[in-house]
Amino acid sequence: MAQGPASYVNPFIGASTSEGAAGIYHGLGKTFPGAATPFGMVQLSPNTITGGDNGSGYSYEHKTIEGFAFTQMSGIGWYGDLGNFLVMPATGPLQTAAGSQQHPEEGYRSSYSKQDEKTAAGYYTVQLTEHNIRAEMAAAPHSGMMRFTFPAHQQSRIQIDLARRVGGTSTWQEVKVIDDYTIAGYMQCTPDGGGWGNGDGKGNYTVYFYAQFSKPLSKYGVWSADIPDGWTRKREDIESARYRQQVSKAAVLPGVKEKAGKHLGFYTEFTTTDQEQVLMKAGISFVSIDGAKANLEQEIKDWDFEAVRRQATDLWNKALGKIAVTGGTEEEKTVFYTALYHTMIDPRNFSDVDGKYPGGDGKPHTAKNFSKRTIFSGWDVFRSQMPLQTIINPAVVNDMVNSLVTLADETGNHYLERWEFLNAYSGCMIGNPAVSVIADAWAKGIRGFEVEKAYTYAKNSVEKFGNGGKGYSAGGLSVSLTLEYAYFDWCLGRLAGALGKGEDEKTYTARGGNYRNVFDPGKAWFRPRNEDGSWQPWPEDGRMRQGYGTIESSPYQQGWFVPQDVPGMTALMGGKEKVLADLTAFFDKVPENMMWNDYYNHANEPVHHVPFLFNRLGAPWLTQKWTREICARAYHNSVEGLVGNEDVGQMSAWYVLAASGLHPVCPGSTRYEITSPVFDTVALALDPAYAKGKKFTISTRNNSPANRYIQRAWLNGKPYTYCHLDHADIAAGGTLVLEMGREPNRRWGIQ
Repeated sequence: MAQGPASYVNPFIGASTSEGAAGIYHGLGKTFPGAATPFGMVQLSPNTITGGDNGSGYSYEHKTIEGFAFTQMSGIGWYGDLGNFLVMPATGPLQTAAGSQQHPEEGYRSSYSKQDEKTAAGYYTVQLTEHNIRAEMAAAPHSGMMRFTFPAHQQSRIQIDLARRVGGTSTWQEVKVIDDYTIAGYMQCTPDGGGWGNGDGKGNYTVYFYAQFSKPLSKYGVWSADIPDGWTRKREDIESARYRQQVSKAAVLPGVKEKAGKHLGFYTEFTTTDQEQVLMKAGISFVSIDGAKANLEQEIKDWDFEAVRRQATDLWNKALGKIAVTGGTEEEKTVFYTALYHTMIDPRNFSDVDGKYPGGDGKPHTAKNFSKRTIFSGWDVFRSQMPLQTIINPAVVNDMVNSLVTLADETGNHYLERWEFLNAYSGCMIGNPAVSVIADAWAKGIRGFEVEKAYTYAKNSVEKFGNGGKGYSAGGLSVSLTLEYAYFDWCLGRLAGALGKGEDEKTYTARGGNYRNVFDPGKAWFRPRNEDGSWQPWPEDGRMRQGYGTIESSPYQQGWFVPQDVPGMTALMGGKEKVLADLTAFFDKVPENMMWNDYYNHANEPVHHVPFLFNRLGAPWLTQKWTREICARAYHNSVEGLVGNEDVGQMSAWYVLAASGLHPVCPGSTRYEITSPVFDTVALALDPAYAKGKKFTISTRNNSPANRYIQRAWLNGKPYTYCHLDHADIAAGGTLVLEMGREPNRRWGIQ
């Protein structure tokens, strides 16, 4: 077994999309269990389902596997995307359709042995029981290798479904046999083929591949399904019996060396002896076949599968080694390092090994002084995921800012996308999260981007999407929009101030107070307004009503989102004592398992900062109590170990920060709240390009599950009486020592 922090990673944590287990249509973690590298372009993972709201293409309880893809998304709903270049080993007659979960025998999907399914950081293996084939995969940053162990058979095969895509289909493919061992081609994925948001997410990308086999291509061919021109090809279309039937009777074309079409697959057949291993390796690019070839040739030069696996493990040990913990249980270490692992899937590298990436104008560009990154789940990740990276991977944050700014440039949109997916302006969720990420980066000294351009596009964003002249947003999302836009305006005000733009600083900081405009003193809570300023009718269940002026929350849950002005929010709500009582009830009523609920709903993002508000309200011991409770009750070493969607690193980043003893309330400010660490020591390695110190350590005395309350603290040997820490203190390096005890010390940290 791998040594080092990678040995603690369990990629099965969260690998379920089950609505039944979650009790809500959002499902559970929606992570994928396959092989990846830190922020890598390629993820080699089993896929158990193409349709439905199964963003990762996999759910642990499914009993069959339809293939192993080279690209996956982590922790998302909205039907999902990627899952391209689906490879499947088989024996016997060729089948051109995957078949259904109910009738796997009708296609190439296979049952598999659950006890033989194993995964680790960078590696995955499973025994396919229908044809008795072992499948193994190991990832490199832009490429990957699969190893298949076949039984003795006259007709063994590796087949590749080039049309396959999670939540839809690729709409055009091309494949070409290059030589006796090599194929190359591409798959075009447009919104017409569903995918991200079933096409509404505007996912529009081309995956290029360059693939080689260890056994020569002596008997090979292509299959091509005739998809009539009049047929639509969204998610519900490709799930239909009509469509599946059309694919199952695809024309099989033996010996064809080159083919383009709407629904293609490629196969190579050979005779195998018992336990014979046949390997396939491929490079992926979003730019060109030449890019895919260069990616493969640089990363995987031979057929040494174990070397690829070892290299992936080494990459993970190095990446995960940025945080070293001692103490805690073995389960807590597994939960912690798997969470840290999940924060390093995205934002993934979008550039080839030569720096080329597909631009927002559809042309190739070359990244200079940064790595082009993609998959920015803005509404989720501005809260914990990007703040975590400002400490341990500041270069990734710098890359992400550059990537968003260059995209705004290349598209000619000149505003920042809130949920970027492979250059698509998907418009998913709400707010202007990129403005928060840029303000937070600048405040923390992460500044390797064109700041004037970034500032202009940030300003354009808040002007395009905001509370406007009325100072509030009306309509069905009135509360959520008003509160979130007010925070993002405040972020722009902070950035303006830092850049010496005095007038803008005044304007946008003042707009940060617009949250007051949807507070109804008569109801003593936030309430949605109509365009004419009138209040929307107050429902019987009042602020508890899910979706009442809110998105994926209730006014009770969303109403705590005034991170930029907690004192102002507290005064509006009736003062500290009233707010503390309300907030205490908000937590006390949470179900034991912390699954989706009407109070502190850790399963979704709007409340993720709320446990740290107790620090701001003069009751830091309640922050300490509740972050320990959430860490223990909402995160487990199990498939259903996440109470909600992973959301591209956000759910896991919350745990990494809270379990380390730090978390921001308000990104854009350099303040972190101090809380009770799960571990005895947490050492954060710092990047010398962005920090003066080498590491910052949070160390405890007398720490245990019972001793969860901070009694006293010392920063670099001097008594420390604050329940918060500045980013500059972390970046300088040093040690924060926390003395823990069984009872709250109500005098510590209340300034």
